[in-house]
Amino acid sequence: MRTIYARILVWGIVTLGLSLIAFVAISMNLSARSARQGGPLRNLAALQVHEAAAAYESGGTAAAADYLARLNRFLRAEHYLTDARGRDLIDGEDRSALLASAAPKAAPPFPAKGRIAMTATSPDGRYRLLIVATPPFGLWDFVPYYLPILLVVAVACWLLAANLASPLGELARAVERFGRGDLSARANSRRRDEIGGLARAFDLMAGHIQTLLTAERQLLQDVSHELRSPLARMSFAAELTRTAEDRDAAAAKLRKEIDRLAHLVGALLQVTRAEGDPAAHRLEDVLLSELLRELVDDWAPEVASRGCRIEPRIQPVVTVSGDGELLRRAIENVISNAVRFAPAGTAVETILEKNPSDALLTVRDYGPGVPHELLPRLFTPFFRADASRDGATGGVGLGLAIAQRAIHLHHGSISARNAEPGLRVEIRIPLGPRA
Repeated sequence: MRTIYARILVWGIVTLGLSLIAFVAISMNLSARSARQGGPLRNLAALQVHEAAAAYESGGTAAAADYLARLNRFLRAEHYLTDARGRDLIDGEDRSALLASAAPKAAPPFPAKGRIAMTATSPDGRYRLLIVATPPFGLWDFVPYYLPILLVVAVACWLLAANLASPLGELARAVERFGRGDLSARANSRRRDEIGGLARAFDLMAGHIQTLLTAERQLLQDVSHELRSPLARMSFAAELTRTAEDRDAAAAKLRKEIDRLAHLVGALLQVTRAEGDPAAHRLEDVLLSELLRELVDDWAPEVASRGCRIEPRIQPVVTVSGDGELLRRAIENVISNAVRFAPAGTAVETILEKNPSDALLTVRDYGPGVPHELLPRLFTPFFRADASRDGATGGVGLGLAIAQRAIHLHHGSISARNAEPGLRVEIRIPLGPRA
């Protein structure tokens, strides 16, 4: 019995058989209890022996025989009147052996030989009435009634087994397909019970795994593509250090390419950390308003060197719950992106507001913005709005991707839209306990 079908069917049949045995046992028990307590059958037998003895004493053998004949005709049983030793008072035969085998108080409802014998004694002990009858129902008389029940139970068990086994089989096949590499395999169960909950949990897990694996594959392809250019330039610079007349300039160029490659690797490490296990991040109350002031102060010299300015508008106390260092890197990447595209003489606005349920941070520059059709891809790793920009002329295209993943780890959201002019990036983070 290795299948649910067989197990449920067998258990249903066994249950039905046990119920039949229980019915027989209860019937026997109730019959015996009724006899011990002087039930209707015993009272009827006592009345019959009294009437038979009275008929015998008043009218002799003929009157007694006539009374017993009437009992036999109406009750469909054989009645014999004997003396205390078992001699039949009608025909003189010895009934002692039959009296000895008769049940003194009760008879089993389903006797083995198909007939039951009962005896009743007159109050003075002189007369005994022997009753021999065939029960109206035998054990096998119930079998035809139980067979349809057995069939119904078998069908019900089969339907129950099908209702349980079929969705489990579909779920097993979906798991097997997913295990073989078909990441689109789903159970798609509509059940509302525990099996449906298990199927939905698998679908949710499979979706997360598919998203992670797809992102990793895409990231690997992007990394491979991004590493080609700096490695090619490094090879060229290394060759220059060996053959160029100005080896110091060639070495400086090589150092510059190494720094760019180190920056790319560092950015990739930030992506990896941002996608790490959320449980591994240390959660604490982060004073977001203070963190933003520190970042504004840190970026003030860089902004001034580019001929623009940074304008902060920060509410005094805004606290969120999260990883302070991860939030710092995310917000710094957004500010860095705004500063990089801010034209000279313009401002980079950083506005922090506290709403009832979250903190809203807005960073806006007055640069060229992003084409509308490219906005959905702005947070994609290695995406650059200007296709002519590469690692040598600008960023590596990971800053906003890192920011998005860090904010999502804090159950927040980040979005971007054109402000005409410029780009506006909005970050929402749930407030901390002491906000």
